[in-house]
Amino acid sequence: MMPEKHLQWLRTVPLILLGNAVYALAVTAFILPTGLVTGGSTGLALVFYHGAGVPVTLFVSAFNLLMFLVGLAVLGRQFALTTLLSTVSYPLILGVLERLPQLEALTSDRMLAAVYGGLMIGLGIGIVIKAGASTGGMDIPPLVLRKKLGIPVSLSMYGFDFLILLFQMRFADQEQVLYGLLMVLIYTTVLDKVLLFGQARTQVKVVSEQYEQINREIIQTLDRGSTLIHAETGYLRTCRPVVLTVVSNRELPRLNELILSIDPNAFMVINRVSEVKGRGFTLSKENRAPLLEPEEPPGGSQA
Repeated sequence: MMPEKHLQWLRTVPLILLGNAVYALAVTAFILPTGLVTGGSTGLALVFYHGAGVPVTLFVSAFNLLMFLVGLAVLGRQFALTTLLSTVSYPLILGVLERLPQLEALTSDRMLAAVYGGLMIGLGIGIVIKAGASTGGMDIPPLVLRKKLGIPVSLSMYGFDFLILLFQMRFADQEQVLYGLLMVLIYTTVLDKVLLFGQARTQVKVVSEQYEQINREIIQTLDRGSTLIHAETGYLRTCRPVVLTVVSNRELPRLNELILSIDPNAFMVINRVSEVKGRGFTLSKENRAPLLEPEEPPGGSQA
């Protein structure tokens, strides 16, 4: 049987290739034909070329190598290997797509190019980062900042690209820069959505006199965990536990139906959470002991 590490690698490689293919398609079909400026290591290289005369190819190669070493030191060897795959596959895919004349005639409208280019770049980078890698270059500093300081990738990437595009205003057409800023805003927004896709969950808090039965059904019928939060009602000052549970968006209608079938007057607070970690979500479920009946307090039942 193949080790889990090898299986994980086999699952990761197609995602990295797919993300780089989407990224290369956006560059070939929308950015190059319309002459849009962009951020990243290429945009930074243009700044140094016009400011200090450093050749673009030399700067990009040296900068990507430096970022690769930073990723290796901070983010680990596996990350560096997957990033190396992006570094090799992206130019190869880009070279193949550049030979397709059909892609150059999709649109000459810079606005359309900025919108569709931004959508596809955000999707491509998001797929690669979600697979645990990067496309190299300026993608690595945001990942380092997320690991060390907890700053969201999309926020720091937008900040870096915004500054790079502002520097390019010294030598580029100002309208090009404005379209470039629009494209950066679009792809950082899409990137944020892609990174959260599949991780968002729904948190439900239930206030009901039938909390014991509701709690039992959540655990036994929905196979979801729950937490009893000790609370006191605001008007009658009645001590009553609040049932807290987290479910997927698909399970929410079933949970709602289950609660209302037990107590039609139940009070529910439902809100979305960006990410959930732990048993049943990022960790596999374990066999649990049977649900225990609550212990009766000394001196009889509680009034």
